Parts: sequence; structure tokens; C-alpha cells
Amino acid sequence: MGTLFLVPTPLDFGTSETMPLEAVLPAATWQRAAGLTHWITENAKSTRAFLNRVGALTPLAAPLAQQHLVELPRAVHKKGDHLGEFDARALLAPAVEGHDMGLVSEAGMPAIADPGASVVRAAHVLGLRVVPLVGPISLMLALAASGLNGQHFAFVGYLPQETLARAQRLQALEQTAQRTGQTQLWIETPYRNQAHWESLLLTLRPQTLLLRASGLTLPDAQVRCQSVAQWRAQKESHPPLDAPTVFCLGVAQLASAPRGR
Repeated sequence: MGTLFLVPTPLDFGTSETMPLEAVLPAATWQRAAGLTHWITENAKSTRAFLNRVGALTPLAAPLAQQHLVELPRAVHKKGDHLGEFDARALLAPAVEGHDMGLVSEAGMPAIADPGASVVRAAHVLGLRVVPLVGPISLMLALAASGLNGQHFAFVGYLPQETLARAQRLQALEQTAQRTGQTQLWIETPYRNQAHWESLLLTLRPQTLLLRASGLTLPDAQVRCQSVAQWRAQKESHPPLDAPTVFCLGVAQLASAPRGR
């Protein structure tokens, strides 16, 4: 049987002029992608754009018009497929017949804060080999850049959109971080970022450390972690959050400098 390759893509959502492909993906990843002709995708349009960029570096195994692309159902995009409600085994029929397949999302690693978990789960059920390829994962990049606890952390997905529910969720996450030292990570979409950011500054305690990171690996990347009190004091100078953004909150204390005698 074939192999299911988890193919990460750049974090620019297919905008090829933003960053050369070879600057953010190792050659082994885009070379493997070039050899595939069967795909399960979050978005076929962005996958074609990705393959077009791959083809500029190395010949594709088949022209774009002859690539076999199947999109995950729209309901999977909206609700996520990590809870086991979608059976993806039928999508893997080409792999059962002997074709290697690629699983790809619009940006970053499929099945990590993106749909695709159902496909990976189905591959294991069918006895297919699953191979994750190397590439950018925004959550891990943000966590590494935060200076917060990277030994104990939790990704909590998206927070509620309704103001009161979001504030309550933030308070619960903050209490968990203070009680356990566990860093809390979540993501938000551009059109909700501003209201979300204002809620963070209004709800969280002044001493809580808060990171916001967007455009990671790209020329216009924003990465900054400081206390909520500092964010509030600099509120007028904050650059706009016009891209998908990762937020982290946590607690940390710098070690005290040794006292001189």
C-alpha cells in the first residue's frame, strides 16, 4: 500500500511573492511533494498554488491539471475533525491501491490547529504508513519565541467569540497558568483579532505575561512577549494584527541577580 505524507506548507497562505519556498521548507520536503500526484487538501486552490511553487524548483511528477486533489468536506473545516465524527477512510482509497498520498492544509502542518486528524487516524486504521515531513508549525515557533514554559504547555484552540464567555475563558486559562505554570496557547483569525486583543488587555492581570505572534517566518513577522501592564502602557503603538495570530499567556520570573558583598 501507499504512504500518507503530512506535507507542511509555508505560513503565507500561498502568497508566493512573500517568501521563497526554499527559505522556509527544507529541500527534502518540497522534493517529496513534487513526487506525489494524489492529495487530500483543506483548500484545493491553495494546494495548487503550493504545487506551482514546488514545480518552479523541481519538476512535478504530473502537471497541475493531472494532479488528483480531493478537499476535506466543508463541515470538517468549520467544526474540526479531531473528535472522531468524520470517517476519512474513503479519501484514502488511492493509498490502499498503492499510490503515495499527501495531506496538506492552507498553511503550516496539517492536523495541527488545522483539519486533517481524521485522515491520519483513518490511515492508521487502514494500516498505511504515516510520514510527517519537516516544515513550519506556527504554534511551536510562537512557543519557542515566547520565553514561557516550553516544558509544560497546552494548546486550547480558539476562544469563545461572545465577550462574556471569552472573558471567563481567559480568566480560567490565567488561573491554570498561575496554579500550574503551564503555558496556554491559542489562535485567532484576522477579522476577530482587534476585539480579541482588547478583551485580553481588559481581562488579564497586569503581571501575566502575554505573547502575540503573527507572520512567523515571513518578512513582516510580529513576535513580542511582555506583561499585560506593559502592553497596556504601549497600547497606542501596537501594530495592527491583520494576519492569523498565535497568543500565549503564562507566568515566569527572572532569577534575582546575586547580591554583592
